[in-house]
Amino acid sequence: MSYQALARMWRPRRFADVVGQDHVVNALRNALQQDRVHHAFLFSGTRGVGKTTLARILAKAVNCEQGQQAEPCGECGTCQSVDEGRFIDLIEIDAASRTRVDDTREILDNVQYAPTQGRYKIYLIDEVHMLSGHSFNALLKTLEEPPPHVKFLLATTDPQKLPATILSRCLQFNLRLLSAQEIGGQLEVIVRSEDLSFDETGLAILSRAADGSMRDGLSLLDQSIAFGGGSVTGDEVRDMLGMIESHHVDAILLALAGNDGSALIDTVASMAERPVDYLSALDELLTVLHNVSLFQVLPEAVAAKQADSSLVRELASVLGKEDVQLYYQIGLLGKRDLPLAPDPASGFEMTLLRMLTFSPEGESGVGGDAAESRTKKSVSSSGAPSTGVAREVQKKKSVSSKVTTSTPTPRAQAPSDAADNAHPTSSSLSDPAVWATFVEDSAFTGVTRELAMNLCPESYDAKSQVLTLSLMPGLASMRSPSRQKSLEKKLEAFCGYSVRLEIAEDGKVSGETPAMVQVRQEQEEKDQAFRTLMDDPAVQGLVSAFDATAVPESVTPGKQQRKSE
Repeated sequence: MSYQALARMWRPRRFADVVGQDHVVNALRNALQQDRVHHAFLFSGTRGVGKTTLARILAKAVNCEQGQQAEPCGECGTCQSVDEGRFIDLIEIDAASRTRVDDTREILDNVQYAPTQGRYKIYLIDEVHMLSGHSFNALLKTLEEPPPHVKFLLATTDPQKLPATILSRCLQFNLRLLSAQEIGGQLEVIVRSEDLSFDETGLAILSRAADGSMRDGLSLLDQSIAFGGGSVTGDEVRDMLGMIESHHVDAILLALAGNDGSALIDTVASMAERPVDYLSALDELLTVLHNVSLFQVLPEAVAAKQADSSLVRELASVLGKEDVQLYYQIGLLGKRDLPLAPDPASGFEMTLLRMLTFSPEGESGVGGDAAESRTKKSVSSSGAPSTGVAREVQKKKSVSSKVTTSTPTPRAQAPSDAADNAHPTSSSLSDPAVWATFVEDSAFTGVTRELAMNLCPESYDAKSQVLTLSLMPGLASMRSPSRQKSLEKKLEAFCGYSVRLEIAEDGKVSGETPAMVQVRQEQEEKDQAFRTLMDDPAVQGLVSAFDATAVPESVTPGKQQRKSE
């Protein structure tokens, strides 16, 4: 008997077997139990996360001979026929190979006929986004109002390519990428069931290499079993994938922590003696750096991931938080630039040399003193950065110096005469023009900006430091405690002192809101543009020659006019 791939052999046959898609499984189970199964479902997500599998399980559940229930029995003739791919009322269609409208019409011609074996005729259309525009149009009406004995199950890796008319007719379920822990747990179940020798390191590497796809994980497991002669170990998996060995990772990071350039170069040279995927090597370094940073901030989170190795704990104690963050950023930039390097080995080596060269000089906080005391060449605050990494370091240093020295803002720092000019007085705070200036300077966005634009100050009580504002009628839904708090925070920075807001919604607005000012100014600009246009001799000649009429509303101020004004 021919060998069956693990991805096929271990394909889930019940909802309970599906890994990592509880949000979809629970919805489908509830729909089955309550007999509220929609006529069209769309399963979207990347490759190998369970789209077609869930569709097949749903097809079994609605046609199960034991009755429609949350789980198919798996034992009746219908369930076994679906599992074996011979259930006549489950029509699986590969849209990638049947894109023409004639193919779609041929399918729809058979929709009207009742199912042969089950209660429902199921159309499972895989990669449905590959259908042509005409095919989608032909499918629309049937998809919206199919016969009662028909269910449509659509699957796609690219839902953005589906027309909105199709999306609106389906219940949409987006399947997420699986975590490395979820994939690793399933791989362990499989290797134990297959009675294979393995270690946790090998499974962990395969889980990360699967990149969120269970099917990719199972395919890699198949490959590693063949490569290792029936065993799945860390060393064998690394060799198979061309990955950096774990002791090389340890040596590189310890050399960086100890500022040991010779050890770093020697390690890179020893790596070149075997085939190495340098992009994966950077991924390995970034994974450890991520665990180190997480351990420095939240050690219990790393323990929960079972990633609190002795190396992680050691690096977390000797490296500053800023160093780890900088190494991680340099590693990301190195991954981006690696294809541009003369060869991958030199690009990888240059990335490590950048980590060795640059240091967040002048940083304070945990690890700051250690960073300053190291003998690395740091980025000079007076010299111009020569690389993108250096610019990032200098920018980071500049931001850090502002934070760590607690330098007040220039407005709060200014002399009293300048402060009088910068801050509104308590008597002028209720002036609508001052409020308009505040809204313009604060650069609010979204609904908070719309709220600020439609408020008008009415009065200010200097004793209680309360500014009362009126809100334009019909806009009460814009109010929320978080938006009001955001306004108060920005207003405190604008005024230089704390101000509490009270917003009235009685519909009485005594002055102009910033929105009113904006509308008025735009209208004045349009009026001025119209007058300028009509005063132009050439325009007057055209009006006279053709007995034409200029429509004021059609005139829009030009960019040059706005700029000059």
